[in-house]
Amino acid sequence: MTAARHTLVIGLTGGIGSGKSTVASGFGRLGVPLIDADLIARELVEPGKAALEEIRAVFGPECLTTEGRLDRTWISEKIFADEKLRRQLEAILHPKISKRIKALIADVQAAYCIVVIPLLLETGQQNLVDRILVVDTPENEQIKRVAARDKLSHNAVIRIMDTQATREARLAAADDIIVNDSDLETLTSHIRSLHHRYLELSNGN
Repeated sequence: MTAARHTLVIGLTGGIGSGKSTVASGFGRLGVPLIDADLIARELVEPGKAALEEIRAVFGPECLTTEGRLDRTWISEKIFADEKLRRQLEAILHPKISKRIKALIADVQAAYCIVVIPLLLETGQQNLVDRILVVDTPENEQIKRVAARDKLSHNAVIRIMDTQATREARLAAADDIIVNDSDLETLTSHIRSLHHRYLELSNGN
């Protein structure tokens, strides 16, 4: 699909610990509008929102903290241990996230925008974007980064990775790839190159 005013829509994705946030921030520093599916998801489950009530109805009151907020640690443990529960949560959130993403894209007035969707392939949301940009990192590096960042065991990280698309599947779906296995200077150079590429493509539109 193409957004209003012919904005080029780039879907940025990658496995956990690949560096998606760092890459998105790099584009943001160049003035590129960013739309983040994870931030939208957080907004959707704020107290008083319909999605939070739907989640509580499925998972029970245990999914809420004493302040009435979604207990992310509790629910993460549940969904990564039970595929059925994960699918139920996705069925509640993903249609709402997609709807919000479409509305935000329609408001963009730049040549192109970056839409960060960690589970782009897993949730079949490729129709939201014009091109797929994959941030690729060797799996051993992903495990090391996530274990250090989230204080998780090796096996816990593997369980999360097993719920995501394989590295091979992401690379096969990619229109563009940033390999994030070096230093920040190299990563920034890749981002700038793609920035110019996307500006050229948007002008072609």
